[in-house]
Amino acid sequence: MANGEKWTDHWRCFVACGILVLSPFQYGVDFGLIGGLQAMVGFLKIFGYEAPSTALGWNLDTMRQQLISSLMTLGAFISSGTAGFAAIKFGRKGCLWVACGLCIVSNVIMMATENIGALYAGRFLIGLANGYFMTFSQLYIQESSPARYRGLFLTAFQFFTSFGTLIGTIIDWATAKRPDKSAYLIPLGMIYIIPVFLSVAMIFIPESPRWLINKGRYEEGRKALEWLRPKGAPVNDEAAEIQAAIETEKELGSSVTALDMFKNPSDRRRTILAVCAVTLQAASGSMFIIAYKAYFLGMSKVQDPFAMSNVLSTMGILAIFLNSLIVVRYGRRRVILMIGLGVCGILQLIIAVTYDKRPGETSTGTVLVALTCLYMMSYNGMISTYAWLAGGEMPSQRLRSYTFGLAAAAGFFFAWLTTFTAPYFINPQSLNWGPRYGYIWFPSCIVAGVWVFFFLPETKGRTLEEIDEMFEAKLPARKFRKHICVGHVPVDPKILNEDLRVSSEHEKSRPDVQHSELDSKA
Repeated sequence: MANGEKWTDHWRCFVACGILVLSPFQYGVDFGLIGGLQAMVGFLKIFGYEAPSTALGWNLDTMRQQLISSLMTLGAFISSGTAGFAAIKFGRKGCLWVACGLCIVSNVIMMATENIGALYAGRFLIGLANGYFMTFSQLYIQESSPARYRGLFLTAFQFFTSFGTLIGTIIDWATAKRPDKSAYLIPLGMIYIIPVFLSVAMIFIPESPRWLINKGRYEEGRKALEWLRPKGAPVNDEAAEIQAAIETEKELGSSVTALDMFKNPSDRRRTILAVCAVTLQAASGSMFIIAYKAYFLGMSKVQDPFAMSNVLSTMGILAIFLNSLIVVRYGRRRVILMIGLGVCGILQLIIAVTYDKRPGETSTGTVLVALTCLYMMSYNGMISTYAWLAGGEMPSQRLRSYTFGLAAAAGFFFAWLTTFTAPYFINPQSLNWGPRYGYIWFPSCIVAGVWVFFFLPETKGRTLEEIDEMFEAKLPARKFRKHICVGHVPVDPKILNEDLRVSSEHEKSRPDVQHSELDSKA
């Protein structure tokens, strides 16, 4: 960052990333809406059954509840898992256009049907769209933003996810008391807005410069950087540095395939770290609260569960806002994640114990709402943002779409597993545990926190090229934060391959140089 350079000088990068964070907003809206539909009488009259003995007077079959919520995350798991293959052909923007199309088609199906099978199909298709939304928007932000602002942009990413969830729950709250189909058709109609706007807005921003350079389109990548960076920025040096890092990785490996994620120890380590980091979200137990909060609160006999859902979402957004002002600037990611997991685990345990001792009482409902608010603040402020951020920074340049796609797929898989199994625990038709479900998530949070302490590196403030260098040097996680990087020296990309070949042959001819030293120098 040049001396005296202000964030306003990067206004075009802020615009581009601002457009892309509408993708998680769309994902959040969907999550907020579908969680509320399952507590609406107008929805339950068509897809559920009358149950006078329950707090809502209506209920949804456990299997239907599982599939309505979990098919979306299953679709996201499949689409994000194949992201590496799609990225090769379509790029970041192209895959996001595909997501917009899938989102519109799926919503047409859901609004037009009263058949549960067609509703399942719509949920699965919108899951495919959401997997692309979450994966490729983050890839674009990671690859296009300066290191100084990458954390801020990805905090905004999580903010818009939670803000979308809040908007979804507010829409549900506004229509929930309608006695007919309009109670859920109006919320579903809101889903069209973002895909249409996003499809048009992406025409005016460039493709990811790192993706373009990696595809051999160096001049296009340089021009994309020129558009994204302030006037007078050393764009040629940055483009050459990106090219150098990519070519160095290619020199160390063969042609890029999905199997390359596991072939050598460095890439294997980075893949495992990325997958585990993203999975921290599911390990916190958040998905069952996010997906079923209105139903969960309603069955727990909390007064006005839709209004309380809005309170939970608002508190989560407040946590992200505070995080963007304080923690992004001063906090260390590993410490934040460990504290967040510890706090969330303890809160889940207290919620379970409280409900176990005094189920169904008015005072218990008040305590549940208060503790769940604290939980959502801890999760949004200290786990969700940094789990995605850490997972996105781990992959190497050449394998980024494959590795992050796999990490996102793993995150969605465990989210699916949570949303699929949660009804067995909280639905009165099954185990009817309700808030006692927290007994399961307390040990999960503790185990996840221990993993972060021993294995997750600190990468705050590092460029993607510096992170590559530290992994190639095989540093243990505890040494990442204080390591001083040598850095890649920008060179003319036309002569880079020849220089690397000559250097490699020269080093290999020296018996006193080991392979690890050669890799470090490369």
